[in-house]
Amino acid sequence: MTHLITTSGYSELVDRLNRFPQGAPPSDLLFKILKLLFSEKEAALVSLMPIYPFTAEKAARIWKMNVSRARKILHDLASRAILVDIEQNSESAYCLPPPMAGFFEFALMRVRGDLDQKMLSELFYQYLNVEDAFIRDLFTRGETQLGRAFVHEPALTKELTVQVLDYERATEVIATATHIGVGVCYCRHKMKHVNRSCDAPMNICMTFNTVAASLIKHGHARRVDQKEGLDLLQLAYENRLVQFGDNVKRNVCFICNCCGCCCEAMIAARRFGVLHPVHTTNFIPEVQTQLCVGCGKCVGICPVEAMTLVSANDPRTPNKKTAKLREDICLGCGLCVRACTRGNVVLKPRAQRVITPLDSTHRIIVMAIERGTLQHLIFDNRVLWSHRALAAVLGVILKIPPIQQVMASEQVKSRYLESLLTRVQHYR
Repeated sequence: MTHLITTSGYSELVDRLNRFPQGAPPSDLLFKILKLLFSEKEAALVSLMPIYPFTAEKAARIWKMNVSRARKILHDLASRAILVDIEQNSESAYCLPPPMAGFFEFALMRVRGDLDQKMLSELFYQYLNVEDAFIRDLFTRGETQLGRAFVHEPALTKELTVQVLDYERATEVIATATHIGVGVCYCRHKMKHVNRSCDAPMNICMTFNTVAASLIKHGHARRVDQKEGLDLLQLAYENRLVQFGDNVKRNVCFICNCCGCCCEAMIAARRFGVLHPVHTTNFIPEVQTQLCVGCGKCVGICPVEAMTLVSANDPRTPNKKTAKLREDICLGCGLCVRACTRGNVVLKPRAQRVITPLDSTHRIIVMAIERGTLQHLIFDNRVLWSHRALAAVLGVILKIPPIQQVMASEQVKSRYLESLLTRVQHYR
């Protein structure tokens, strides 16, 4: 009986995780990971929580317990970075982040003694790097992805600098954040426990705004000011790390400084590059083939193996090589530009700009539409959404292209939504 209860509790939690567009495919490894992070009782309680932020009062009603006890449970979960607690209208609100970017990573953002991080890292490695169901599901479903690359700002010419919008600059994200937290790189920390890490800096990955405030409060990230944040970004530039961050224009939650060998996003970009698992920058390198000497520095620095050396087809020097770019998998990060000490690789604007969602609500709803899970966001069986939350969903739906509106309507099967979409399309 105990086994059945435990299995049921964790199964319910897995079901709850997969109501979100960024889910976690069930497997024995996932259950082992969850059992390290959650007790059976915690798993059962968290599985009952709504998808969007909730208060202790709401949790108490759902759990059928008094508010003080519910608040204590929620605070304990937030202190372990399983939940994120944020301030809304002078009171705490809680939400369960997705596994990535979320509580998987938070578990390794600092060295801690209350968790077997070596065992957890080994399980993460098997679940994420050996089995590929989770990474494939996370990074290759739909057109709208979790994260995007930021351009390597030192590689920009003065002419290009004026074309870069504020949301495309990691420096601007740091300069405008309300809170900045720095923690251990989850990816390199995990790889260190399985003897596969590189020597890139560890304490360099950043969180921002409300997520950073929660992680700082509970000791999972170290508070830094804008100056130190920019200094750490400069350190990342010096170590030729790629900035991979939240795929939104406003209120970016994270920017990781990624190496090609350890980081999940870069590994996914190599494994599934043609499926575009990471949104690119609005720039792309161009090789000046007539001047290229085939030294291979740009090839060695590229984190996604988009640069290769090919024959220069020069009959006078048959062994001469030149760099060639695979544009279909290039992130446009610009690392290769700085690697080329001769200046024979330059950045240029892409022919078509990359679309970035306005904020996390916009991104999540579009991802849900593309992945066929929008109904879970609107009709959350755990608790009815507020009118404000429903209005936010509908507001995004009414602004997306007509073909995506049809997809949304088919998923929700709502006459009210169909009526709204028909009205909007009539007036276009």
